[in-house]
Amino acid sequence: MMDSLVCRESYSSRARPLRYLRRSDGTIQVSSDGGKNQAFQSLAQTFRTVFLPQGYPESVSEDYLEYQIWDTIQAFCSSITGTLATQAMLKGVGVGDSTATAAAATITWLLKDGTGMCGRILFAWYQGSSLDCDAKRWRLFADILNDTAICIELVSPLFPKYFTAIACISGVCKSIVGVAGGATRAALTLHQARRDNMADVSAKDGSQETLVNLAALLVGLFLTPMVAGNPMLTWFLFFLFTFLHLYSNYRAVTCVVMETLNQSRLHIVCQEHLGSVDSHIMSPAAANALEPVVWRLSRPLRVNLGVQFGWLVKRSPDMEKCLYSNRNQKFLIGLNRQTGSINIVLHRDCSADDVIKACFQAEIIQHATKHVQRESQVQRSDPLGIKPVFYHEIRDLLAKGSHMTPDDCWEAVRLSGLISDNLFPQFIAELEMAGWVIGQSLLGPDEWRAEWSLEGMAEKKVY
Repeated sequence: MMDSLVCRESYSSRARPLRYLRRSDGTIQVSSDGGKNQAFQSLAQTFRTVFLPQGYPESVSEDYLEYQIWDTIQAFCSSITGTLATQAMLKGVGVGDSTATAAAATITWLLKDGTGMCGRILFAWYQGSSLDCDAKRWRLFADILNDTAICIELVSPLFPKYFTAIACISGVCKSIVGVAGGATRAALTLHQARRDNMADVSAKDGSQETLVNLAALLVGLFLTPMVAGNPMLTWFLFFLFTFLHLYSNYRAVTCVVMETLNQSRLHIVCQEHLGSVDSHIMSPAAANALEPVVWRLSRPLRVNLGVQFGWLVKRSPDMEKCLYSNRNQKFLIGLNRQTGSINIVLHRDCSADDVIKACFQAEIIQHATKHVQRESQVQRSDPLGIKPVFYHEIRDLLAKGSHMTPDDCWEAVRLSGLISDNLFPQFIAELEMAGWVIGQSLLGPDEWRAEWSLEGMAEKKVY
């Protein structure tokens, strides 16, 4: 009886498969399909096991490899410039100066660390919630600020009288970098982990960064004697590696394709959808390519999501108009042309779809406002059966600009709601078909939630 193949298996899709052959004598022989390069393949498999998440590439997002390549380059460059800054800081605190005292250097370092800790707390309080929503922009911001801090440290020895103040400023910058960089890295790790393997992805990212830092350490040992006493070479290397650092960081964040909706991505998708004849829905890859990662998204009106009820209603007649303009919704929208804002109150029982619908209705007002500002005529025929007169009426109201009366604003909200009621069901369905994740969003609402009724509500006892 000839040998027969009874099983074939592999450890992940990229590992060489193993073949199980049943021999004529009844034994099972295990062989590999690796060919002549088995030693190289074994080494590559070991490297993947040590530095890549288990199950790679199926266990991570499609943009994982490209992001990690650019992230590795930026980490190496940052380590090199950090070495240059460390040398400058040690010189500034008096290393090599016979007149410097250990106590003075210790006090300077403690002040630097103390101000950094205060800066870390304040930044986390002020911007903590937005780090999830705009992870890519804050990630790039952190690296730009890190380079700024390193530049400050490099110039610190030139101003010995102000060294302590300069060191404190640098400490604050680096503490903000630690908060923004760490938090956004966690958000990106959550995006990359596709098998609920966030811990594994994070651990392997730490291993990769450690290897890069070790390589940068070896290079730093070689560079340090060369730059000592040579400021021109120091600044040349700083600008060279800073340029590479910023470029690789920009490439890293722009290659990430987030499938969840934040305010920027929703605005891009909605404006394309409302402005196209065929109501086109952009894919996550297309929308992410247009998402700004350096500056905030520019919109005609500012959207405040999850505000207090008092932002919309000041008097009883305002409440009647507000509820009439927002009938049968789990949210209330108010338009304020004087402040250039759209304010949205969320109901206590609103769902993720309700939040998206509220923002979608706000984008209808944004779209009409943009056309008014461009003084262009709407030539879009609506394929979903919406009466164009609604859109024209909104444009006519918004054309009044800051001269809009409160009644005009409520009427614009009512008309945008009619359009939203007709467009939104197909819009949300096509979003999912295009690959967007709808069950969770990063639209960044504040925590205010409300219940409302014109007839009055029973008081709830608070114990």
